[in-house]
Amino acid sequence: MDYFNQLLRTSGEYGIVYQVSHPIVFIEGLPTVKTREVILFESGQRGEVFAITRGKIEARLFSHEPVVVGTKVTKTNQLLSIAAGPELLGHTIDPLGEPLDPASTFVKPKAIRDLDAKPVGIAGRQKITKHLETGISLLDLLIPLGRGQRELIIGDRKTGKTSLILTTLKTQINQGVIAIYAAIAKKKSDIKRLQEFFVQEKLVDRTIIVATSSYDSPSLIYETPYAAMAIAEYFKEQGQHTILVLDDLSTHAKFYRELSLLARRFPGRDSYPDDVFYIHSKLLERAGNFKHPTKGEVSITCLPVIEIVEGDLTGYISTNVMGITDGHIYLDSNIYYQGLRPAVNIPLSVTRVGRQTVDKLTRDVNKNLTSFLANYEKLQNLSHFGQELTEDVKKQLRIGELIYKFFNQPYQLTIPLTIQLIILSMLLQNIIETKENLDKAKTGLLNAFYTEQPQKFLMELAVADDLKTFNETIMKNKDRLLTLCGITPTPVAPPPPQQEQQTQEQQEEHADK
Repeated sequence: MDYFNQLLRTSGEYGIVYQVSHPIVFIEGLPTVKTREVILFESGQRGEVFAITRGKIEARLFSHEPVVVGTKVTKTNQLLSIAAGPELLGHTIDPLGEPLDPASTFVKPKAIRDLDAKPVGIAGRQKITKHLETGISLLDLLIPLGRGQRELIIGDRKTGKTSLILTTLKTQINQGVIAIYAAIAKKKSDIKRLQEFFVQEKLVDRTIIVATSSYDSPSLIYETPYAAMAIAEYFKEQGQHTILVLDDLSTHAKFYRELSLLARRFPGRDSYPDDVFYIHSKLLERAGNFKHPTKGEVSITCLPVIEIVEGDLTGYISTNVMGITDGHIYLDSNIYYQGLRPAVNIPLSVTRVGRQTVDKLTRDVNKNLTSFLANYEKLQNLSHFGQELTEDVKKQLRIGELIYKFFNQPYQLTIPLTIQLIILSMLLQNIIETKENLDKAKTGLLNAFYTEQPQKFLMELAVADDLKTFNETIMKNKDRLLTLCGITPTPVAPPPPQQEQQTQEQQEEHADK
Protein backbone atom coordinates (compact mmCIF):
# COMPACT_ATOMS: atom_id res chain seq x y z
CA MET A 1 0.00 0.00 0.00
CA ASP A 2 2.92 2.36 0.78
CA TYR A 3 4.36 1.74 -2.70
CA PHE A 4 0.94 2.42 -4.25
CA ASN A 5 0.65 5.75 -2.38
CA GLN A 6 4.19 6.70 -3.42
CA LEU A 7 3.35 6.07 -7.11
CA LEU A 8 0.07 7.94 -6.72
CA ARG A 9 1.90 11.01 -5.36
CA THR A 10 4.51 10.80 -8.17
CA SER A 11 2.03 10.52 -11.05
CA GLY A 12 -0.80 12.62 -9.56
CA GLU A 13 -3.29 10.40 -11.44
CA TYR A 14 -5.55 7.54 -10.49
CA GLY A 15 -8.32 5.50 -12.04
CA ILE A 16 -11.27 3.48 -10.76
CA VAL A 17 -12.19 -0.08 -11.78
CA TYR A 18 -15.79 0.05 -13.07
CA GLN A 19 -16.09 -3.45 -14.58
CA VAL A 20 -14.30 -6.79 -14.26
CA SER A 21 -14.32 -9.73 -16.72
CA HIS A 22 -11.42 -11.51 -15.05
CA PRO A 23 -8.58 -11.30 -16.08
CA ILE A 24 -9.75 -8.25 -18.12
CA VAL A 25 -10.35 -5.09 -16.07
CA PHE A 26 -12.12 -1.94 -17.39
CA ILE A 27 -10.92 1.34 -15.84
CA GLU A 28 -12.00 4.99 -15.92
CA GLY A 29 -9.44 7.75 -15.27
CA LEU A 30 -5.63 7.79 -15.77
CA PRO A 31 -5.73 10.40 -18.61
CA THR A 32 -2.03 10.11 -19.64
CA VAL A 33 -1.55 6.33 -19.37
CA LYS A 34 0.00 4.56 -22.42
CA THR A 35 -0.71 1.17 -23.97
CA ARG A 36 1.60 -1.60 -22.65
CA GLU A 37 2.28 0.44 -19.49
CA VAL A 38 2.29 -1.45 -16.19
CA ILE A 39 -0.38 -0.29 -13.73
CA LEU A 40 -0.66 -0.99 -10.00
CA PHE A 41 -3.88 -1.60 -8.07
CA GLU A 42 -4.27 -0.52 -4.44
CA SER A 43 -4.71 -4.22 -3.58
CA GLY A 44 -1.06 -4.73 -4.67
CA GLN A 45 -1.87 -6.57 -7.93
CA ARG A 46 -0.27 -5.59 -11.22
CA GLY A 47 -1.69 -5.35 -14.71
CA GLU A 48 -0.85 -4.09 -18.20
CA VAL A 49 -2.82 -1.64 -20.32
CA PHE A 50 -3.51 -3.22 -23.69
CA ALA A 51 -6.18 -0.94 -25.19
CA ILE A 52 -7.54 2.56 -24.72
CA THR A 53 -10.90 3.21 -26.42
CA ARG A 54 -13.02 6.36 -26.03
CA GLY A 55 -11.22 7.32 -22.85
CA LYS A 56 -11.87 3.92 -21.25
CA ILE A 57 -8.92 1.68 -20.42
CA GLU A 58 -8.78 -2.10 -20.88
CA ALA A 59 -6.10 -3.82 -18.82
CA ARG A 60 -4.89 -7.41 -18.34
CA LEU A 61 -4.51 -8.54 -14.73
CA PHE A 62 -1.48 -10.75 -13.97
CA SER A 63 -2.72 -12.30 -10.73
CA HIS A 64 -4.99 -15.32 -10.50
CA GLU A 65 -7.26 -13.53 -7.98
CA PRO A 66 -9.63 -10.91 -9.48
CA VAL A 67 -9.85 -7.28 -8.30
CA VAL A 68 -13.16 -5.83 -7.12
CA VAL A 69 -15.13 -3.03 -8.75
CA GLY A 70 -14.25 0.34 -7.20
CA THR A 71 -10.56 -0.49 -6.63
CA LYS A 72 -8.20 2.44 -7.18
CA VAL A 73 -5.40 2.07 -9.72
CA THR A 74 -2.37 4.20 -10.58
CA LYS A 75 0.27 4.24 -13.35
CA THR A 76 3.95 3.28 -12.93
CA ASN A 77 5.45 5.06 -16.01
CA GLN A 78 7.13 1.72 -16.93
CA LEU A 79 6.51 -0.52 -19.92
CA LEU A 80 6.26 -4.26 -19.28
CA SER A 81 9.84 -5.56 -18.98
CA ILE A 82 11.94 -8.33 -17.45
CA ALA A 83 15.30 -8.33 -15.65
CA ALA A 84 17.70 -10.37 -17.84
CA GLY A 85 21.28 -11.48 -17.27
CA PRO A 86 23.59 -14.46 -16.64
CA GLU A 87 22.16 -14.66 -13.10
CA LEU A 88 19.07 -16.35 -14.61
CA LEU A 89 21.08 -19.38 -15.83
CA GLY A 90 20.03 -22.53 -14.01
CA HIS A 91 16.74 -21.03 -12.81
CA THR A 92 13.05 -21.38 -13.60
CA ILE A 93 11.22 -18.05 -13.63
CA ASP A 94 7.79 -16.66 -14.50
CA PRO A 95 7.28 -14.07 -17.31
CA LEU A 96 7.70 -11.21 -14.81
CA GLY A 97 11.14 -12.49 -13.76
CA GLU A 98 10.12 -13.94 -10.38
CA PRO A 99 11.81 -17.28 -9.46
CA LEU A 100 9.67 -20.43 -9.38
CA ASP A 101 12.38 -22.48 -7.63
CA PRO A 102 12.64 -20.64 -4.27
CA ALA A 103 14.85 -23.38 -2.77
CA SER A 104 17.89 -22.14 -4.73
CA THR A 105 19.50 -18.73 -4.19
CA PHE A 106 18.34 -16.18 -6.75
CA VAL A 107 20.03 -12.86 -7.56
CA LYS A 108 17.92 -10.50 -9.67
CA PRO A 109 19.81 -9.29 -12.78
CA LYS A 110 20.35 -5.56 -13.29
CA ALA A 111 19.76 -5.33 -17.07
CA ILE A 112 16.15 -4.63 -18.08
CA ARG A 113 14.67 -5.86 -21.37
CA ASP A 114 11.39 -4.74 -22.92
CA LEU A 115 9.06 -7.71 -23.43
CA ASP A 116 7.64 -6.29 -26.65
CA ALA A 117 10.84 -5.06 -28.36
CA LYS A 118 10.87 -4.15 -32.04
CA PRO A 119 12.46 -6.80 -34.33
CA VAL A 120 15.88 -5.97 -35.84
CA GLY A 121 15.60 -4.73 -39.46
CA ILE A 122 17.14 -6.41 -42.49
CA ALA A 123 20.26 -4.19 -42.31
CA GLY A 124 21.16 -5.69 -38.93
CA ARG A 125 20.86 -9.29 -40.12
CA GLN A 126 23.24 -11.80 -41.72
CA LYS A 127 22.62 -14.70 -44.10
CA ILE A 128 22.24 -18.01 -42.26
CA THR A 129 25.42 -19.96 -43.11
CA LYS A 130 26.30 -22.12 -40.06
CA HIS A 131 24.87 -25.61 -39.60
CA LEU A 132 22.96 -26.30 -36.37
CA GLU A 133 23.80 -29.84 -35.32
CA THR A 134 20.90 -31.62 -33.58
CA GLY A 135 22.66 -34.95 -32.88
CA ILE A 136 19.63 -36.69 -34.47
CA SER A 137 20.78 -38.58 -37.59
CA LEU A 138 17.52 -38.27 -39.51
CA LEU A 139 17.41 -34.48 -39.08
CA ASP A 140 21.12 -33.76 -39.65
CA LEU A 141 21.27 -35.84 -42.85
CA LEU A 142 17.81 -35.25 -44.38
CA ILE A 143 16.29 -32.08 -42.84
CA PRO A 144 19.35 -30.00 -41.78
CA LEU A 145 18.84 -26.82 -39.75
CA GLY A 146 20.87 -23.61 -39.67
CA ARG A 147 21.83 -21.36 -36.77
CA GLY A 148 19.30 -18.54 -36.64
CA GLN A 149 16.58 -20.59 -38.39
CA ARG A 150 12.97 -20.60 -37.18
CA GLU A 151 11.84 -24.22 -37.55
CA LEU A 152 8.34 -25.27 -36.52
CA ILE A 153 7.95 -28.60 -34.65
CA ILE A 154 4.42 -29.83 -35.39
CA GLY A 155 2.48 -32.99 -34.57
CA ASP A 156 -0.25 -34.61 -32.51
CA ARG A 157 0.18 -34.83 -28.75
CA LYS A 158 2.36 -37.68 -27.49
CA THR A 159 4.31 -38.12 -30.76
CA GLY A 160 7.77 -37.29 -29.33
CA LYS A 161 7.98 -33.52 -29.99
CA THR A 162 9.51 -32.75 -26.58
CA SER A 163 11.94 -35.70 -26.84
CA LEU A 164 13.20 -34.42 -30.21
CA ILE A 165 13.61 -30.89 -28.81
CA LEU A 166 15.44 -32.02 -25.65
CA THR A 167 17.91 -34.14 -27.67
CA THR A 168 18.59 -31.08 -29.87
CA LEU A 169 19.06 -28.86 -26.79
CA LYS A 170 21.49 -31.38 -25.29
CA THR A 171 23.65 -31.34 -28.45
CA GLN A 172 23.59 -27.53 -28.68
CA ILE A 173 24.33 -26.87 -24.99
CA ASN A 174 27.35 -29.21 -25.25
CA GLN A 175 28.56 -26.97 -28.10
CA GLY A 176 28.38 -23.86 -25.88
CA VAL A 177 24.94 -22.52 -26.85
CA ILE A 178 22.54 -21.15 -24.20
CA ALA A 179 19.09 -22.80 -24.16
CA ILE A 180 15.92 -20.94 -23.17
CA TYR A 181 12.74 -22.99 -22.81
CA ALA A 182 9.35 -21.24 -22.72
CA ALA A 183 6.85 -23.66 -21.13
CA ILE A 184 3.46 -22.11 -21.92
CA ALA A 185 0.57 -23.16 -19.60
CA LYS A 186 2.13 -26.55 -18.82
CA LYS A 187 1.23 -28.91 -15.99
CA LYS A 188 3.44 -28.40 -12.95
CA SER A 189 4.52 -32.06 -13.25
CA ASP A 190 5.72 -31.39 -16.84
CA ILE A 191 7.74 -28.34 -15.69
CA LYS A 192 9.26 -30.46 -12.91
CA ARG A 193 10.17 -33.21 -15.42
CA LEU A 194 11.84 -30.62 -17.63
CA GLN A 195 13.94 -29.34 -14.70
CA GLU A 196 14.93 -32.91 -13.79
CA PHE A 197 16.08 -33.63 -17.37
CA PHE A 198 18.50 -30.66 -17.36
CA VAL A 199 19.80 -31.62 -13.89
CA GLN A 200 20.34 -35.30 -14.82
CA GLU A 201 22.14 -34.41 -18.06
CA LYS A 202 24.29 -31.80 -16.21
CA LEU A 203 23.03 -29.03 -18.53
CA VAL A 204 21.31 -26.89 -15.92
CA ASP A 205 24.04 -24.20 -15.84
CA ARG A 206 23.38 -23.31 -19.49
CA THR A 207 19.58 -23.28 -19.42
CA ILE A 208 16.78 -20.90 -18.42
CA ILE A 209 13.15 -22.04 -18.15
CA VAL A 210 10.40 -19.41 -18.41
CA ALA A 211 7.28 -21.22 -17.24
CA THR A 212 3.61 -20.71 -16.55
CA SER A 213 1.18 -23.38 -15.38
CA SER A 214 -2.38 -23.77 -16.60
CA TYR A 215 -3.47 -22.44 -13.17
CA ASP A 216 -1.89 -19.01 -13.85
CA SER A 217 -3.76 -15.98 -15.16
CA PRO A 218 -4.26 -16.01 -18.99
CA SER A 219 -2.56 -12.57 -19.04
CA LEU A 220 0.62 -14.04 -17.51
CA ILE A 221 0.46 -17.08 -19.83
CA TYR A 222 0.19 -14.74 -22.83
CA GLU A 223 3.48 -13.00 -21.88
CA THR A 224 5.50 -16.27 -21.54
CA PRO A 225 7.03 -16.47 -25.08
CA TYR A 226 7.72 -12.70 -25.11
CA ALA A 227 9.65 -12.92 -21.82
CA ALA A 228 11.72 -15.86 -23.17
CA MET A 229 12.48 -13.94 -26.38
CA ALA A 230 13.50 -10.82 -24.41
CA ILE A 231 16.03 -12.93 -22.42
CA ALA A 232 17.37 -14.44 -25.68
CA GLU A 233 17.85 -10.92 -27.04
CA TYR A 234 19.90 -9.96 -23.97
CA PHE A 235 22.33 -12.86 -24.63
CA LYS A 236 22.37 -12.00 -28.34
CA GLU A 237 23.65 -8.52 -27.46
CA GLN A 238 26.38 -10.14 -25.32
CA GLY A 239 27.51 -12.15 -28.38
CA GLN A 240 26.11 -15.49 -27.13
CA HIS A 241 24.33 -17.92 -29.47
CA THR A 242 20.97 -19.01 -28.07
CA ILE A 243 18.38 -21.64 -28.93
CA LEU A 244 14.82 -20.80 -27.91
CA VAL A 245 11.93 -23.27 -27.62
CA LEU A 246 8.33 -21.96 -27.54
CA ASP A 247 6.24 -24.86 -26.25
CA ASP A 248 3.60 -24.40 -27.53
CA LEU A 249 2.08 -21.61 -29.62
CA SER A 250 -1.27 -23.36 -30.19
CA THR A 251 -1.93 -23.12 -26.43
CA HIS A 252 -0.69 -19.51 -26.49
CA ALA A 253 -3.21 -18.69 -29.24
CA LYS A 254 -6.06 -20.28 -27.24
CA PHE A 255 -5.33 -18.11 -24.20
CA TYR A 256 -5.07 -15.02 -26.41
CA ARG A 257 -8.47 -15.92 -27.88
CA GLU A 258 -9.87 -16.12 -24.33
CA LEU A 259 -8.47 -12.67 -23.47
CA SER A 260 -9.83 -11.16 -26.70
CA LEU A 261 -13.33 -12.57 -26.26
CA LEU A 262 -13.46 -11.33 -22.66
CA ALA A 263 -12.37 -7.89 -23.93
CA ARG A 264 -15.29 -8.01 -26.41
CA ARG A 265 -13.05 -8.15 -29.49
CA PHE A 266 -14.81 -9.28 -32.65
CA PRO A 267 -14.10 -13.01 -33.24
CA GLY A 268 -12.80 -14.19 -36.63
CA ARG A 269 -12.04 -17.65 -38.02
CA ASP A 270 -12.43 -20.39 -35.32
CA SER A 271 -13.29 -17.49 -32.94
CA TYR A 272 -9.63 -16.36 -32.93
CA PRO A 273 -9.07 -12.57 -33.02
CA ASP A 274 -7.98 -11.14 -36.38
CA ASP A 275 -4.53 -10.09 -35.06
CA VAL A 276 -3.45 -13.60 -33.95
CA PHE A 277 -1.17 -13.88 -37.02
CA TYR A 278 0.38 -10.50 -36.16
CA ILE A 279 1.21 -11.39 -32.53
CA HIS A 280 3.03 -14.57 -33.61
CA SER A 281 4.82 -13.03 -36.61
CA LYS A 282 6.03 -10.09 -34.49
CA LEU A 283 7.35 -12.57 -31.90
CA LEU A 284 9.12 -14.94 -34.35
CA GLU A 285 10.62 -12.07 -36.40
CA ARG A 286 12.78 -11.30 -33.36
CA ALA A 287 14.73 -14.54 -33.96
CA GLY A 288 17.37 -14.89 -36.69
CA ASN A 289 21.07 -14.45 -37.45
CA PHE A 290 22.32 -10.95 -36.57
CA LYS A 291 25.37 -8.77 -37.06
CA HIS A 292 27.45 -8.24 -33.91
CA PRO A 293 30.15 -5.56 -33.41
CA THR A 294 32.73 -7.93 -31.86
CA LYS A 295 31.62 -11.52 -32.72
CA GLY A 296 30.76 -10.81 -36.36
CA GLU A 297 27.47 -12.65 -36.14
CA VAL A 298 25.27 -14.07 -33.39
CA SER A 299 22.07 -16.07 -33.65
CA ILE A 300 18.75 -16.75 -31.92
CA THR A 301 17.52 -20.10 -33.25
CA CYS A 302 13.81 -20.49 -32.57
CA LEU A 303 11.87 -23.79 -32.37
CA PRO A 304 8.17 -23.00 -31.95
CA VAL A 305 5.90 -25.98 -31.25
CA ILE A 306 2.34 -26.49 -32.51
CA GLU A 307 0.08 -29.30 -31.32
CA ILE A 308 -2.47 -30.49 -33.89
CA VAL A 309 -5.37 -32.97 -33.75
CA GLU A 310 -5.44 -36.19 -35.82
CA GLY A 311 -2.63 -35.05 -38.13
CA ASP A 312 -4.59 -32.06 -39.48
CA LEU A 313 -1.93 -29.70 -40.86
CA THR A 314 -4.55 -27.32 -42.30
CA GLY A 315 -5.68 -25.75 -39.00
CA TYR A 316 -5.78 -21.96 -38.68
CA ILE A 317 -2.93 -21.52 -36.17
CA SER A 318 -0.72 -24.24 -37.67
CA THR A 319 -0.91 -22.75 -41.20
CA ASN A 320 -0.31 -19.27 -39.75
CA VAL A 321 2.91 -20.34 -38.03
CA MET A 322 4.01 -22.40 -41.07
CA GLY A 323 3.77 -19.20 -43.11
CA ILE A 324 5.98 -17.31 -40.63
CA THR A 325 8.73 -19.93 -40.09
CA ASP A 326 11.57 -21.23 -42.30
CA GLY A 327 10.21 -24.77 -42.49
CA HIS A 328 8.63 -27.41 -40.27
CA ILE A 329 9.34 -30.88 -38.89
CA TYR A 330 6.16 -32.96 -38.90
CA LEU A 331 5.94 -35.78 -36.33
CA ASP A 332 3.41 -38.32 -37.57
CA SER A 333 1.37 -40.41 -35.12
CA ASN A 334 1.16 -43.32 -37.64
CA ILE A 335 4.97 -43.49 -37.84
CA TYR A 336 5.14 -43.18 -34.03
CA TYR A 337 2.85 -46.20 -33.53
CA GLN A 338 5.05 -48.21 -35.92
CA GLY A 339 7.78 -47.83 -33.30
CA LEU A 340 10.10 -45.43 -35.18
CA ARG A 341 11.80 -42.69 -33.10
CA PRO A 342 11.85 -39.81 -33.89
CA ALA A 343 8.55 -40.24 -35.75
CA VAL A 344 9.39 -37.66 -38.45
CA ASN A 345 7.41 -37.78 -41.69
CA ILE A 346 10.26 -37.04 -44.16
CA PRO A 347 8.22 -36.19 -47.31
CA LEU A 348 5.97 -33.75 -45.39
CA SER A 349 8.81 -32.02 -43.50
CA VAL A 350 10.53 -28.92 -44.92
CA THR A 351 13.71 -26.94 -44.23
CA ARG A 352 14.00 -23.77 -46.29
CA VAL A 353 17.45 -22.51 -45.31
CA GLY A 354 19.10 -25.55 -43.67
CA ARG A 355 20.64 -27.05 -46.81
CA GLN A 356 22.62 -23.90 -47.59
CA THR A 357 24.44 -24.27 -44.25
CA VAL A 358 25.93 -27.76 -44.74
CA ASP A 359 29.22 -28.55 -46.51
CA LYS A 360 29.40 -30.10 -50.01
CA LEU A 361 29.87 -33.66 -48.69
CA THR A 362 26.76 -33.50 -46.47
CA ARG A 363 24.80 -31.91 -49.34
CA ASP A 364 25.82 -34.78 -51.65
CA VAL A 365 24.86 -37.32 -48.97
CA ASN A 366 21.49 -35.56 -48.55
CA LYS A 367 20.72 -35.75 -52.30
CA ASN A 368 21.93 -39.35 -52.64
CA LEU A 369 20.08 -40.51 -49.52
CA THR A 370 16.80 -38.77 -50.49
CA SER A 371 16.95 -40.45 -53.92
CA PHE A 372 17.80 -43.86 -52.41
CA LEU A 373 14.95 -43.72 -49.86
CA ALA A 374 12.43 -42.67 -52.55
CA ASN A 375 13.52 -45.68 -54.62
CA TYR A 376 13.38 -47.92 -51.53
CA GLU A 377 9.73 -46.93 -50.90
CA LYS A 378 8.84 -47.85 -54.52
CA LEU A 379 10.62 -51.22 -54.28
CA GLN A 380 8.94 -51.95 -50.95
CA ASN A 381 5.50 -51.28 -52.45
CA LEU A 382 6.40 -53.52 -55.41
CA SER A 383 7.55 -56.36 -53.13
CA HIS A 384 4.14 -56.40 -51.41
CA PHE A 385 2.55 -57.70 -54.66
CA GLY A 386 4.56 -60.93 -54.39
CA GLN A 387 6.79 -60.14 -57.36
CA GLU A 388 9.90 -62.26 -57.99
CA LEU A 389 12.75 -60.13 -56.62
CA THR A 390 16.23 -60.06 -58.15
CA GLU A 391 19.30 -60.23 -55.94
CA ASP A 392 19.95 -56.53 -56.60
CA VAL A 393 16.44 -55.56 -55.43
CA LYS A 394 16.80 -57.74 -52.31
CA LYS A 395 20.09 -55.99 -51.53
CA GLN A 396 18.48 -52.53 -51.96
CA LEU A 397 15.62 -53.52 -49.64
CA ARG A 398 18.04 -54.84 -47.02
CA ILE A 399 20.13 -51.62 -47.11
CA GLY A 400 16.96 -49.48 -46.90
CA GLU A 401 15.77 -51.44 -43.86
CA LEU A 402 19.16 -50.96 -42.16
CA ILE A 403 19.10 -47.19 -42.88
CA TYR A 404 15.69 -46.86 -41.20
CA LYS A 405 17.03 -48.95 -38.30
CA PHE A 406 19.96 -46.49 -38.09
CA PHE A 407 17.53 -43.54 -38.06
CA ASN A 408 15.58 -45.16 -35.21
CA GLN A 409 17.44 -43.31 -32.47
CA PRO A 410 16.66 -43.60 -28.74
CA TYR A 411 15.67 -40.47 -26.80
CA GLN A 412 18.68 -38.56 -25.33
CA LEU A 413 21.23 -40.36 -27.55
CA THR A 414 23.17 -37.80 -29.61
CA ILE A 415 25.32 -38.86 -32.59
CA PRO A 416 27.96 -36.45 -33.99
CA LEU A 417 27.64 -35.65 -37.72
CA THR A 418 31.03 -37.31 -38.49
CA ILE A 419 29.81 -40.67 -37.09
CA GLN A 420 26.48 -40.31 -38.96
CA LEU A 421 28.29 -39.87 -42.30
CA ILE A 422 30.70 -42.78 -41.69
CA ILE A 423 27.97 -45.25 -40.65
CA LEU A 424 25.76 -44.23 -43.58
CA SER A 425 28.61 -44.76 -46.06
CA MET A 426 29.32 -48.20 -44.54
CA LEU A 427 25.64 -49.13 -44.92
CA LEU A 428 25.34 -47.96 -48.54
CA GLN A 429 28.57 -49.78 -49.50
CA ASN A 430 27.38 -53.01 -47.83
CA ILE A 431 30.24 -53.02 -45.30
CA ILE A 432 27.64 -53.36 -42.51
CA GLU A 433 25.18 -56.10 -43.52
CA THR A 434 23.18 -57.01 -40.40
CA LYS A 435 21.24 -55.24 -37.64
CA GLU A 436 23.55 -56.71 -34.98
CA ASN A 437 26.60 -55.28 -36.75
CA LEU A 438 24.82 -51.91 -37.09
CA ASP A 439 24.25 -51.78 -33.31
CA LYS A 440 27.90 -52.73 -32.73
CA ALA A 441 29.09 -50.05 -35.20
CA LYS A 442 26.98 -47.34 -33.53
CA THR A 443 28.26 -48.20 -30.02
CA GLY A 444 31.88 -48.81 -31.08
CA LEU A 445 32.27 -45.66 -33.20
CA LEU A 446 30.59 -43.43 -30.57
CA ASN A 447 32.99 -44.75 -27.90
CA ALA A 448 35.95 -44.26 -30.28
CA PHE A 449 34.85 -40.71 -31.15
CA TYR A 450 35.17 -39.62 -27.52
CA THR A 451 38.74 -41.05 -27.29
CA GLU A 452 41.50 -38.72 -28.48
CA GLN A 453 43.47 -40.84 -30.98
CA PRO A 454 40.56 -42.59 -32.77
CA GLN A 455 38.66 -39.28 -32.86
CA LYS A 456 41.46 -37.71 -34.92
CA PHE A 457 41.35 -40.64 -37.36
CA LEU A 458 37.53 -40.46 -37.70
CA MET A 459 37.54 -36.66 -38.20
CA GLU A 460 40.17 -37.00 -40.97
CA LEU A 461 37.98 -39.57 -42.76
CA ALA A 462 35.09 -37.09 -42.99
CA VAL A 463 37.24 -34.43 -44.69
CA ALA A 464 36.30 -34.97 -48.33
CA ASP A 465 35.14 -32.71 -51.17
CA ASP A 466 32.51 -35.07 -52.56
CA LEU A 467 30.66 -38.29 -51.84
CA LYS A 468 32.66 -40.43 -54.28
CA THR A 469 36.01 -39.56 -52.64
CA PHE A 470 34.49 -40.06 -49.18
CA ASN A 471 33.13 -43.53 -50.07
CA GLU A 472 36.52 -44.54 -51.52
CA THR A 473 38.27 -43.39 -48.31
CA ILE A 474 35.81 -45.40 -46.17
CA MET A 475 36.36 -48.51 -48.32
CA LYS A 476 40.17 -48.17 -48.03
CA ASN A 477 39.93 -47.93 -44.22
CA LYS A 478 37.23 -50.59 -43.99
CA ASP A 479 39.21 -53.04 -41.80
CA ARG A 480 40.30 -50.41 -39.26
CA LEU A 481 36.74 -49.06 -39.02
CA LEU A 482 35.33 -52.56 -38.48
CA THR A 483 37.91 -53.12 -35.71
CA LEU A 484 36.80 -49.87 -34.02
CA CYS A 485 33.19 -51.06 -34.36
CA GLY A 486 34.07 -54.34 -32.62
CA ILE A 487 33.27 -56.36 -35.78
CA THR A 488 35.70 -59.00 -37.07
CA PRO A 489 36.58 -58.19 -40.71
CA THR A 490 35.56 -61.01 -43.11
CA PRO A 491 38.72 -62.50 -44.70
CA VAL A 492 38.68 -62.44 -48.51
CA ALA A 493 39.60 -65.80 -50.12
CA PRO A 494 42.62 -65.42 -52.46
CA PRO A 495 42.00 -66.28 -56.15
CA PRO A 496 43.63 -69.53 -57.40
CA PRO A 497 47.05 -69.04 -59.05
CA GLN A 498 46.82 -68.49 -62.82
CA GLN A 499 49.63 -70.98 -63.68
CA GLU A 500 48.10 -73.92 -61.81
CA GLN A 501 44.76 -73.24 -63.47
CA GLN A 502 46.36 -73.41 -66.94
CA THR A 503 48.18 -76.70 -66.08
CA GLN A 504 44.93 -78.31 -64.98
CA GLU A 505 43.23 -77.25 -68.22
CA GLN A 506 46.12 -78.69 -70.26
CA GLN A 507 45.91 -82.03 -68.36
CA GLU A 508 42.17 -82.28 -69.04
CA GLU A 509 42.74 -81.49 -72.73
CA HIS A 510 45.47 -84.17 -72.92
CA ALA A 511 43.20 -86.76 -71.29
CA ASP A 512 40.47 -86.03 -73.85
CA LYS A 513 42.91 -86.67 -76.66
